Amino acid sequence: MTDAAVAAQYEAYPYPARDPGDEATRLIEGSPSHLDEVAHWVFAGAVPRPLRVLVAGGGTGDALVMLAQHTADRGVAAEITYLDPSAAARTIAEARIAARGLRPVRFVTGTIEAVSDLAPGPYDYIDCCGVLHHLADPAAGLAALAGVLDGEGGMGLMVYAPFGREGVYALQSVLRRLAPPNQPLAARVAVARRVLDGLPPTNAFRRNPFVGDHVRDAAGLVDLLLHARDRPYTVPALADLVSGVGLAVAGFVPPAAYAPETYLADPGLRRQAAALAPLERAALAEELAGNLKRHVIYAVPAARAGQCVADPSDDTLCPVLRDGDGAAWAAACRPGRALEAALDGLTLTLPLPPLAAPMLRAIDGSTPIAAVKQAAAATVASIAPAVLDRQFRQLYDALAGIGKLTLRRP
Repeated sequence: MTDAAVAAQYEAYPYPARDPGDEATRLIEGSPSHLDEVAHWVFAGAVPRPLRVLVAGGGTGDALVMLAQHTADRGVAAEITYLDPSAAARTIAEARIAARGLRPVRFVTGTIEAVSDLAPGPYDYIDCCGVLHHLADPAAGLAALAGVLDGEGGMGLMVYAPFGREGVYALQSVLRRLAPPNQPLAARVAVARRVLDGLPPTNAFRRNPFVGDHVRDAAGLVDLLLHARDRPYTVPALADLVSGVGLAVAGFVPPAAYAPETYLADPGLRRQAAALAPLERAALAEELAGNLKRHVIYAVPAARAGQCVADPSDDTLCPVLRDGDGAAWAAACRPGRALEAALDGLTLTLPLPPLAAPMLRAIDGSTPIAAVKQAAAATVASIAPAVLDRQFRQLYDALAGIGKLTLRRP
């Protein structure tokens, strides 16, 4: 009955709510599956060509459209397959691709558990965003995807997290009582809106600033509060899910959100946290932060762990800024002042090196790290190579930590 309810939900309220007419004015970009992130976290800076992509549980098409547009813009030959059980969602995704005039995408209707029969691959990259936490057996679903993944490939995954969704699950329980699942979904939406309008100020959902955006439209409200199946994952639970199908976590995005030092000011505590294993550090950061409502990770076959992430010590790689250009970032760097960045309700202070501005001005997506360093060195009388290396690494760590800088092959 739950599976039938999930299927009916997505036919009635395809998620997320999207209008294909909006494609003329904006491209929705995010994580996972931004092409620069995929190159950085999965392919050490260089994506395969052609790039064989599966968007598994593609919904109304956000990841699909982003990947199709990115590969078209950058001249990356791509073979993209979309898979989703909802005919209503597929119709919207198809219309969005058509509105942009993008290259043909293979559209397949069905579940990810049946991927080996419906769309067997193999694939270099698989996007699975917001899907696993709604499956009856998430491990079986992820195993099915791992079965069609190329041994040199990787995945971008997003699942819900518990601490940033405080109040969500209690309110789901309330609505199961006041708007039982055996009622028509439209009637349940109406009841949910009445409950939301009258929540007391003490209610945990009302006090949580990280989840309110979901209730602006009916599809978002249904996904958040009336979903037939919704299970969140802590960092350890997600790591166990991934490792259970022979994969390993290549990276959490953005990295700073999973670094305990982001939330610890005490030097002694920071040293203690630094001594922990990577997954323990990420788990500690999640518990300290309390605001993570989802986890975004890149995962690769366990045999590729440690070999797939672009290395900032490789001077042949090119830094790529996520938003804006190097000149704009350089203009924001005032001498002696740190850069401030927002991270899910937190304001981070990012101390930048003295040569941050000339380095940023040289970053254009095609200039290697070595040339970026040389351009910065030319602005001072003299600087030791080791000092220049440290300054670039400080800049890289700051901007990569907030998801604004990645590396790619020339």
